[in-house]
Amino acid sequence: MGTLRTGALTRRRVGTRAADLEYAVLDVETTGLDPREGARLVEIAVVRVRGDGTLVEEFSTLVDPRAPVSGQEFHGIGEGDVVGAPRAESIVPRIAQLLSGAVVVCHNLDFEERFLSSELVPAGLPRGLSGLCTLRALRSQLDLPRYSLPRATHLLSGEWPTGQHTALGDARACARLLVEMIANAPGELRYTGPEPRVLRVDVSPHEDALLEEPVRWKPRTTPSPGGLDPFNTWKARWRGSELDAALCGGAFRATERVVAESAARREFRLRSRVAAVAAVTGGIAATVAGGLLVRMAGGRGLGGRAN
Repeated sequence: MGTLRTGALTRRRVGTRAADLEYAVLDVETTGLDPREGARLVEIAVVRVRGDGTLVEEFSTLVDPRAPVSGQEFHGIGEGDVVGAPRAESIVPRIAQLLSGAVVVCHNLDFEERFLSSELVPAGLPRGLSGLCTLRALRSQLDLPRYSLPRATHLLSGEWPTGQHTALGDARACARLLVEMIANAPGELRYTGPEPRVLRVDVSPHEDALLEEPVRWKPRTTPSPGGLDPFNTWKARWRGSELDAALCGGAFRATERVVAESAARREFRLRSRVAAVAAVTGGIAATVAGGLLVRMAGGRGLGGRAN
């Protein structure tokens, strides 16, 4: 079983209303792109939010990678910044507390999952949590030229997210994108996937302080606490036929788009044929049943006259 069991957002009448769920929006900053090549966590943030946009809780901390801190040109975190920061294994109870009972959300879930699996799962974070990738969800539901978190935010709302390349800034931007997507959808969005798991959080006495610790602010994270800003109204082209989110991962270049869009058109034609056959079959059945009722009624009428 993987760390996250990924679900999807759909406008079909299946699953759970997305607005009724809680989400743990997670983002990480790392020393590289692949933990198999030695990349480690240097910052992690979780923004817990309800589907209606209510902010529940935030947490952010730098993490001691116990390795040289590279990638400073992206995240701006230096060697001195992580001195005294907790190690990854010590924050597992706090992260588990934040993820419990929520759908875990990331923009490019595959990336974050690799680091959760390599550093937090070995330290006790449970596997099999429900997940949702907003990158795949956007590609599935909307036709945009670019889908990165900052560019999609700007294309959809006209605003650039603040605090880019900080874990908390990006988690907030992703949370905002998610709840605005739910609010702006032309039809009711529903979540299809594994139900959120309620986790048991076991902590040792020295970890109690971390569970109660307030958000550890990083200087470059400019937004202040106080909740998400009011929703923006999107001016965006929602797809007439949503794409299969499973086909919306990776680089999603022109070739991948064509494959996903062709699959959506084939499915739409198939569903239309099935609906048409069902309508015809239903009509025939109704006609047959109606004729049978008429004959039965006629038979009862004749019997009445004979008597």
